[in-house]
Amino acid sequence: MVQPPDQPPQGGYGAPQGPPPPSQPQPPQQPYGYPQTPPPQGPPAPGPGYGYPQQQQPAQPGPYTQPGPYGQPPQSGPYAQPGPYNPAPQAGYGYPQAQYPGSPTPPPAGGGGSKSPFKGKPAMIIGAAVAALLVIGGTVFAVTRLGDDDEKKPVAKESTGPSEDDKPSDAPSGPVNEGDGSGDGGEDLDISDLNADVKAGEAKVLWYKSAPDAPGSGASAPGLWVTDKVAVKPAYKQLFGYNVSDGDPAWDPIEFPGKICAVTPKATADDRVVVAYQKNTSKNAECDQLQQIDLNTGDKGWSAEVEEGELFDSAISVGLSVTGDTLMVGRSQSGTAYDVNTGKKLFDKKSYGQSCYPAGFAGGTRLIAVSSCAVTTDKEHDEVQELDPRTGKAKWTRKIPKGWKVEHAYSVDPIVLYLTNEEENTWNISTLKADGSTRSQVDSDDSFAPDCDGGILTRDLAGCTAVAADANTLYLPTEEKDGTNEVVALNLATGKEKWRLKSPSADAEIVPLRAEGGKLLAYVEPTRDAGGQVVSVPAAGSGPKATRLLQMPASAAEIEGSFYSKAVDYVDGRFYISTTLLTGVDDAKEKLMLAYGK
Repeated sequence: MVQPPDQPPQGGYGAPQGPPPPSQPQPPQQPYGYPQTPPPQGPPAPGPGYGYPQQQQPAQPGPYTQPGPYGQPPQSGPYAQPGPYNPAPQAGYGYPQAQYPGSPTPPPAGGGGSKSPFKGKPAMIIGAAVAALLVIGGTVFAVTRLGDDDEKKPVAKESTGPSEDDKPSDAPSGPVNEGDGSGDGGEDLDISDLNADVKAGEAKVLWYKSAPDAPGSGASAPGLWVTDKVAVKPAYKQLFGYNVSDGDPAWDPIEFPGKICAVTPKATADDRVVVAYQKNTSKNAECDQLQQIDLNTGDKGWSAEVEEGELFDSAISVGLSVTGDTLMVGRSQSGTAYDVNTGKKLFDKKSYGQSCYPAGFAGGTRLIAVSSCAVTTDKEHDEVQELDPRTGKAKWTRKIPKGWKVEHAYSVDPIVLYLTNEEENTWNISTLKADGSTRSQVDSDDSFAPDCDGGILTRDLAGCTAVAADANTLYLPTEEKDGTNEVVALNLATGKEKWRLKSPSADAEIVPLRAEGGKLLAYVEPTRDAGGQVVSVPAAGSGPKATRLLQMPASAAEIEGSFYSKAVDYVDGRFYISTTLLTGVDDAKEKLMLAYGK
């Protein structure tokens, strides 16, 4: 890609994602409820927020070219961002907005899966003077550079693909077997069938869990946490804990009076999380109840109710993030911080300055806030701030040029942001220094395909998976072509490519899981004839090779590839794959999760 003349890296933000694949006919559901097709009214509208892996509705593909008894047919054309830098007059953005690659919509009911295990999820946003929810469609974008104010502005391809609003339904009956999370209907699965033909060198299925019953319109199952003792999985109104070795219940399931709508992305140092849920099953219930949980014991800690916001400051959907000992709960136009250990309220982050209101938060080793400013005027713009996690005071503030919107934070340490321009349909990835100034911008014309949530009212800044970063490198998957793809390592000091790695499988995609210890962990999807793989890739060097850490069995490849949406993890040599979306189909047991190991 050619950089615009005389344009040094400026203050852009963001990262690419693209349009949803076109829908395809949906095969009928098969025994055991393996296929996880989206419900007829579109996916449920959970608010799993701010950075949890696979928060609702990744349009997750099956690895097959034809529907099998467990899975869905693949989708085509995921996440494209074609085109060079094309400077053009910059346009402003307003609310409601068209959807960007940061939040592509899922296929409609009847649509199949695609090759990528991490696909786009629906985005819902609210206008400054409008209280109605609006789900918006996917887009195709050209990469661009973003000036510090009003400099070069590129153009991009147009986009299509609206989705439908989620419509909550009445509460379902409880699961048949509360001890292991099995749901109503159909015959359950015997894992011996999946391990019958395990070959030398392959892992085996350690255990399998089916899901509890869900409403007919579907339900969310956001997140997944794994400690050295238990794997904990939310599903609709319940939280299940399983021993990592054998899958036996580690503690009695925890049931909430309303649906689980948001979770903290990671556990604290002492293996505690916070779950946000609705106080009842009313269609108008807000996501305003907080409960701390000890993952290892299932014991409940502190609880709290999120305070009501001002007019248009809704808690219908919230986002949760943790920075040190601070839990940040983001509403649509504000945020409240609590001590994650005690539940004590620390501060509120509310509107400030020129009609700026917080629209989203991202946590981790740093706490980042993005605010929308002057949205009802011709001076509307975004601002990015780093907040002191104990006081809420801004350490620095970065004004974003008019017309650009910060969609996601790929990383908060270092800060790697993805921004889009609505009218020009452009995107930009930028890395910031510790003081908020620009470190670099990505210089690439690749079609990248990370998977990111769009927030419901709030921006889900950290709701991206299939992307990883360390201090000096950003790892992104490319768009699938001919059934496979690559992972590209981008130098955060320069924005330029360091290396790229082809998927070890010519028929499956590879996606980053996380970066740790100087290596990238990645997941290679299953094919029709082979199970998936977990691989390790050295971060250094210019021609890295993937080392296989775990090979899933071919005998279970079909069910492995049938998760319509999923949260995955690799911990202590075991691989966990779980759904994040329940369809509520009554005549079959839906799958909840699988665990693999030696």
